[in-house]
Amino acid sequence: MFDRPHAVVIGSGFGGLAAAVRLGARGYRVTVLEQLDAPGGRAYVFRQDGFTFDAGPTIITAPFLLEELWRLCGRELADDVELRAVDPFYRIRFDDGTTFDCSADPAAMRASVQALAPDDVAGYERFVAESERIFRVGFEQLGHVPFGTWKDMLRVLPDLLRLQSFRTVHGLVARYVRDPRLRQVLSFHPLLVGGNPFSTTSVYCLIAFLERRWGVHFAMGGTGALVSGLVKLIEGQGSEVRCNARVASITTKGRCATGVELEGGERIPAQVVVSNADSAFTYRHLVPKALRRRWTDRRIERARYSMSLFVWYFGTNRRYEDVPHHMILLGPRYRELLADIFDHKVLAEDFSLYLHRPTATDPSLAPPGGDAFYVLSPVPHLESGTDWTERAEPYRLALQKALSASVLPGLESSVVSSRLMTPLDFRDRLSSIHGAAFGLEPVLTQSAWFRPHNRSEELDRLYLVGAGTHPGAGLPGVLSSARILDTVVPDAHALV
Repeated sequence: MFDRPHAVVIGSGFGGLAAAVRLGARGYRVTVLEQLDAPGGRAYVFRQDGFTFDAGPTIITAPFLLEELWRLCGRELADDVELRAVDPFYRIRFDDGTTFDCSADPAAMRASVQALAPDDVAGYERFVAESERIFRVGFEQLGHVPFGTWKDMLRVLPDLLRLQSFRTVHGLVARYVRDPRLRQVLSFHPLLVGGNPFSTTSVYCLIAFLERRWGVHFAMGGTGALVSGLVKLIEGQGSEVRCNARVASITTKGRCATGVELEGGERIPAQVVVSNADSAFTYRHLVPKALRRRWTDRRIERARYSMSLFVWYFGTNRRYEDVPHHMILLGPRYRELLADIFDHKVLAEDFSLYLHRPTATDPSLAPPGGDAFYVLSPVPHLESGTDWTERAEPYRLALQKALSASVLPGLESSVVSSRLMTPLDFRDRLSSIHGAAFGLEPVLTQSAWFRPHNRSEELDRLYLVGAGTHPGAGLPGVLSSARILDTVVPDAHALV
């Protein structure tokens, strides 16, 4: 038995934990370093007043990517975590009170489209077929393939042109359906990964079919149950997860990563370094400036970043049985609101919201007779200049008023637990440039080869996983980025 080479993983988000499992299965001894006091990164868990609040990811699709990690360790996902299908996937509520349920049932979806926009049924069916074609290429063929050279991009260019990837998500949807409400239903998905439907490449139309293919699931006990399960796998491989361990820099010799240095001065040598930190933050703050040729300070500063998020976590002393697990409440404006968020970078008076009620599926996340919620509002990142120390509470009150008037009557007198996350938390707590919640914006010119590569362009033996590298944000994206390590990181025995 050879001595196991050491790999350091910076960050314990899903990308970092999945990377650690995969490296451990290939013979590495892995140390995962997490700057927070508990693992998970954006999938951190807040517990207070008897409520359990998942801080970030709540929508689980493509569960086979998780099942694969457990099987690499000789176990089954069901041994540690129960995934439960959510139906409907989402209830979409338009500003006029009309609702539309999204599900995996083709007949039910067709009937819903018929009721909402009868003239668009045929166009909707053609869009679904197009979404599947994009999925077959964008996810099945390219989602786990590294784009390390321009030749990799050139090789797939004919497919991208054939699939009209030069169009935006909304632009492609608009080719098939006319009703403005149905266009919103079919085009909102990029917001789940930090993109504006009016500028995000239409490759992301694959999400619609991905959800139909595998469904939308929830981990009983909360998404944190998946984090705990992955940590258990890592420790079972003889590796470790260290919390309260903030990395100050990646150490180098020549143009090769040699390990990391922590804020307290401790140096941890490694044959392989994997960063699950925000990719722009990794290059701007962890890699020496003199060694960066592509991701210079100027390029990082000029890049386009996703929106940020305002999230209010709250628990109630009553249950709202009519509210489903996932609900999207669309405001009076769509294109104009997104332009305010992404282009003008102003905090608008109106908003569209994602309301998460996990106790619809798992009542154990709240005290008996109560509900746990979070409501998420896309907002501009910190280049907007919004002073969240002043605006946070008025904004929360505006959301509370809107929810009480629409789907949660009497909310003001029912809240018994509350906490906030603003763009300042994404910047200061999660080390994201400009407080962008999803890193680089997924426009075509920042996708695939144009995105920071999984095998670093700047340093040998430095690798990137997570939302800021290929293929992008969202749970399937970050898990697929770790899957790419099997291709670009040498086997452990090759380093002995």
